Amino acid sequence: MRIYKIKTKRNKKKYQIYLGNNILSELKGKVKILCPKANKVALILDTKVPKIFKKKLIKNLKNFDIFIINLKSNEKNKSLNMCHTIINKLLKNNFTRSDLVIGVGGGITGDISAFVSSIYKRGLYFINIPTTLLSQVDSSVGGKTGVNSKYGKNLIGSFFQPDFVLIDTSFLNSLPKREMICGYGEILKHSLIGDKKFFEWLKKNSQKIIQRKNLKNLLFAIYKSCKIKLSFVEKDVNEKNLRMSLNFGHTFAHAIEASNNYSNKINHGEAVLIGMNLATRISCLNNICSNKTLVQVNDIYRNNNLNTKFKKYKNINMINRLINFMKNDKKNDDKKINLILLKRIGKTTKPGEFKYSSEKLKKYLKKII
Repeated sequence: MRIYKIKTKRNKKKYQIYLGNNILSELKGKVKILCPKANKVALILDTKVPKIFKKKLIKNLKNFDIFIINLKSNEKNKSLNMCHTIINKLLKNNFTRSDLVIGVGGGITGDISAFVSSIYKRGLYFINIPTTLLSQVDSSVGGKTGVNSKYGKNLIGSFFQPDFVLIDTSFLNSLPKREMICGYGEILKHSLIGDKKFFEWLKKNSQKIIQRKNLKNLLFAIYKSCKIKLSFVEKDVNEKNLRMSLNFGHTFAHAIEASNNYSNKINHGEAVLIGMNLATRISCLNNICSNKTLVQVNDIYRNNNLNTKFKKYKNINMINRLINFMKNDKKNDDKKINLILLKRIGKTTKPGEFKYSSEKLKKYLKKII
């Protein structure tokens, strides 16, 4: 089976992404090249990762002193307190700036591992091994790190590019369907914001991805998502303008997660699916996109049984709660809420082009929910 190799182009810190099936053996050679002076490896391991992969990782890192840090990945643990706990373990074991952190898990594990790597002694070597479809197509690429605050999601963080990303689809074999749908939501987002042809391809192949019926199609979908995301990131690494387009649906999504106290009732991918649907409806309501575009989006949702259950937010108190969290979104630069909206399949509005007051957005939400 083919290994896709993607090289970042315009970042100050260039790195490679390897994508394939059963490719953990590639790790051994890359670590020697990237971290020639490393003696210690901190393996920050999501507790959900099957034990068989833990054994494979240890086998490929047998020439290093390995320190395993087990992480129960949930949004409540995505905190500064957890970062302090990990940093104290690194300090206790005398990690130097020549040593290495490897994050193995979903997006939460990757975000925490990367953030710790960015601030520990002002920077450690960092390798990301994402194990969920959502993290493979989204958070593992682009160098965003962060933890949550009581005021909202990912409000504390840094931009820190990894030294290497290894995406192995064999990790996905143990994922429940719910997690596959969550990852698919980000794949769909990438097609909506940047590639109409990819959207048309997804219309025919979505179930093959969600059901893992065709490994070749799954690998291609991950590859395309990474390439589309990088096309935005490489032009705007620190999210000053163009990169904000990647947040299509996310302003709503982060507010939805926060309003549910980051509980398991709704996870990030599901919130993104709801957020994109709301953003598309507002786009149509404002004549930013055509009704035909809205129908196309609704069709792919319906045909793949994607989550659009937002009736619970029809309550005015819930709408107010959403708005309050949206006010704290890090992409806002004034008192108005900055939304990325959809112009047509493959094209969004420009960042900062559409900003709404709380009252105006409240009126829209009352109409579309």
